[in-house]
Amino acid sequence: MSTKKLGFALCGSFCTLERTLQTMEELAAQGWEIQPIMSPITYRTDTRFGTAEQWRSRVEALCGRPIWHTIPQVEPIGPRALLDLLLVAPCTGNTLGKLACGITDTPVTMAVKAHLRNLRPVVLAVSTNDGLGASARNIGTLLNCRNFYFVPFAQDDPLHKEASLVADLSRTQETLLAALQGRQLQPLLLQK
Repeated sequence: MSTKKLGFALCGSFCTLERTLQTMEELAAQGWEIQPIMSPITYRTDTRFGTAEQWRSRVEALCGRPIWHTIPQVEPIGPRALLDLLLVAPCTGNTLGKLACGITDTPVTMAVKAHLRNLRPVVLAVSTNDGLGASARNIGTLLNCRNFYFVPFAQDDPLHKEASLVADLSRTQETLLAALQGRQLQPLLLQK
C-alpha cells in the first residue's frame, strides 16, 4: 500500500478508547499517515477510563503530530484536500445523529463535512448503547448516503444491553481499503 493520509477522529465512547488506540497503533505500523482529530468532550474530559491528558499524550505520540481539536483546524480538510480517507472511531450515537442530520458543530462533524466536499470516503466505527434504539434510524440514513462506510458491527452484550452496538475494530484496515475502492465491507452485521 502506498502511504495514505488518514484522518482519525475520536469521539467520547470512553470505554472503547483503549481498543481504539490499539487500532490506531496497528494502522500506523501498517503505513497509514494518521492525522488525529478529537471531539471537544474527548479532548478535555477526565473519566474513570483515564484523564484527557493521558489520552491526548498517547494519541500524539502514536501519530507524531498534534491533535486537531477545533473547527478552524479541521475546516481546511476540504478546500486543501488534506486527507485520502476519514475514520470516525469510536463513532458515538450523538455523532451519528449529527452526521445524519447534517449538523456540523464539533471538530469531528466539521471534519466529515469538509472531507465529503471532495467526494472521499468516510468510515464510521460505531460504538453506542442505542444502536438498535434511537440511533438505528441514523445508521440507516447514513448507510444510504454516498461516501459513508461502516466498520462491521455487532451487539456487544445482547443480554444486558439489548440495543448496544460496537464495531469490530479488528476489521478496520480491511474496511478502509474497501472504502477506498468505493465498496462496503461485508458482512456488515456480525454475530458475536
